Amino acid sequence: MSREIFITEADKQKLDKLINTEREFGIGGKEYLIHLQQELNRACVVLPQEIPGNVITMNSKVLLKNLDTEEEMTYVLVYPADADLEEDKISILAPIGTAILGYRENDILDWQVPGGIVRLKVEKLLYQPEAAGNFEL
Repeated sequence: MSREIFITEADKQKLDKLINTEREFGIGGKEYLIHLQQELNRACVVLPQEIPGNVITMNSKVLLKNLDTEEEMTYVLVYPADADLEEDKISILAPIGTAILGYRENDILDWQVPGGIVRLKVEKLLYQPEAAGNFEL
């Protein structure tokens, strides 16, 4: 059974719109959209002011740890137009982006990759817009 995840009402609205736009105008396979929609459907939706300060929301910066290799990586979860791998900004439509949305510090998640499953731990939430008082990102 999957862990409960949280998402802000504002993020959910923007992501629902993104999914609908991608379904209509996007090219290629749509599997990533199905997975993101499933995550949104199971999420506990709250007002931005009510989101716990340790939850990964859109535009959050997070430190992840691969539990198999001990490798640490830092990412900022962004909308597709803002994605830039050189700046560690990953799109919500990337599999890892969809995988981490809504999880909390110390949560462990299984990320499906072509070679199998990678176990990641949310080591630390380095920045969350809502915790910083920015409810408009």
